Amino acid sequence: MKEQQDKPVIHFLHIGKTGGSAIKHAIKQGCPGSPYRVRFHPHGVNLRDIPEGEQVVFIVRDPVRRFVSGFYSRQRQGKPRYNIPWRPGERKAFETFDTPNHLASALSSWNLSKRKQARLAMKRIQHVKNSYWKWFENEAYFNSRIDDIFFVAFQEQLADDFEVLKDMLGCPSSASLPSDDVKAHRNPGNLDTSLNKKSVANLEKWYRRDYRFMDLSRRVRASLESRKTG
Repeated sequence: MKEQQDKPVIHFLHIGKTGGSAIKHAIKQGCPGSPYRVRFHPHGVNLRDIPEGEQVVFIVRDPVRRFVSGFYSRQRQGKPRYNIPWRPGERKAFETFDTPNHLASALSSWNLSKRKQARLAMKRIQHVKNSYWKWFENEAYFNSRIDDIFFVAFQEQLADDFEVLKDMLGCPSSASLPSDDVKAHRNPGNLDTSLNKKSVANLEKWYRRDYRFMDLSRRVRASLESRKTG
């Protein structure tokens, strides 16, 4: 136990529906001899909760794709890996909107009542309602903690980024992401994830601040890579 406590800590901030469950499973199962002690935090822990000077890892994902994944994850109440019942607002949302496209397109509905229902649903569904800034507060604070960022991964290239991360953590080459949907907490592959042009435009507008965070994250990742090769 003391040997573990003597290791430098890497904090893993778990942003919902970005691939965090898969990374967590892979590191816990495949990296027992890492020179670091990786602390996996629940969704409620943000950057402000991490002591300054300690290193942080997080994953981001295109906000529109994260919306689709979050919608379906909460529609099935996190099952089968979890079982997190709907809150009253979520129940109302899923009684009204049956697909991500149905909800997203209604954000610009000519029908004022439908538009209001859609906006309320966006603010009530877990994952869907949470901006990246929930974890990083604002741009000024995020920039003040840049030196504490150990690694930024992107869900769209998670397999490749895990290879980079496991090398940085000193994990063996045998460590790998889970292929099982339940362990990775992935949505089933048979769901209708299609979005029409209006829905995409509505979501890009709704999550415009999150796209700003994506840009900042790419810059941080580029800076980390240049530091590593410099």
